[in-house]
Amino acid sequence: MPIEFASRRLAGRPGAGESVEAWARSARYRALRELAVEHGADLVLLAHHRRDQAETFLLQALRSGGAAALASMPRLARRDGVTWARPWLAQPREAIEAYARRHRLRWIDDDSNDDDRFARNRLRRHVWPALATAFVDAEAALAGAAERAGHAAAVLDEVGQSDVIDVVADDGGLDLARWRRLSAARQRQALGWWLRRELGVPAPASLIDRLLREADVDGHRRWPIADGELRSYRGRLQRTAPLRRAADPAPSTVDLSRPGVHEVAPWHGAFRVETVDRGGIAVVDAARLVLRARAPGDRFQAGPQRPPRSLKLQYQARGVAPTLRGGPIVCRSDDLTVFVPGLGIDARAVAAAGEAQVMLAWLPMATVKGDEAPASNR
Repeated sequence: MPIEFASRRLAGRPGAGESVEAWARSARYRALRELAVEHGADLVLLAHHRRDQAETFLLQALRSGGAAALASMPRLARRDGVTWARPWLAQPREAIEAYARRHRLRWIDDDSNDDDRFARNRLRRHVWPALATAFVDAEAALAGAAERAGHAAAVLDEVGQSDVIDVVADDGGLDLARWRRLSAARQRQALGWWLRRELGVPAPASLIDRLLREADVDGHRRWPIADGELRSYRGRLQRTAPLRRAADPAPSTVDLSRPGVHEVAPWHGAFRVETVDRGGIAVVDAARLVLRARAPGDRFQAGPQRPPRSLKLQYQARGVAPTLRGGPIVCRSDDLTVFVPGLGIDARAVAAAGEAQVMLAWLPMATVKGDEAPASNR
């Protein structure tokens, strides 16, 4: 089979306050993904080995990283439509170099690895030799610790996700009263998980610490974040995005039948779609929905035994802040309301038991990053 070589030169420079290492790492992964997609590949093999893993564990520990950071690099991950694999992660560097020499393979040593301005280089050149001399099994031990941290992080993530299901209100906001009934450790984990879902990236520890101190049931406060702010309002913590549109977008059709994040550029937001067993809308209906602006006479039915009421009354009953009422109304082709941002699924549109169905969530000004690759509906 012929082998095709492809390369790409990175352009640009780090932003204000961004380290060269972090910028270069993000740029490399972005370029690798673009090359993989261009050449029809969905698997990228990375050459990280056991010492790389041990070094990463140490660096994360020195940065006060939590369990997820200490887990370092996963052996296998699916991200941005590409599978990233590290088949040599359990192999010592010496074994790989011995194989290369035995088969007369040539490689290139990057001379930037000798630059002590970078933390990993300082660790590799000055700390690691002394550590390996004092503790001959340091590499294997630290790599093993990273693996165990990964197991712990997975459990913590499952606990956080489970708690978020219990403390998130129907409009997607965090119910502060229910959240505060969790233990302090679980409050932190649930808050971090909810913020990561809302922001698309892990939240800074400083933001989590501040919310743990300041977010309370009775308060009405604001915390700035990228592309908007967080607000506590009537016992809910919600992400808001101050947005001014010259005019509402024209009605449009959208397919929300596939799980994932679906960006809707005209509305400056996105829908997150998840497969559920109950309480969602039928997949066949979700395949062709209409997005339109709010109109006089729009009504929403909050439950099967409740009468449809005006959106204004429903917003007031749910305590939906005015800044969260600007998303698109989601309807079927017959104009039956299916979903309203801030209110959720209309009871009249809920799928029958046993029917394939999905749940919708509206993300104002959504920034789709990391593991959530957008399926554009522009």
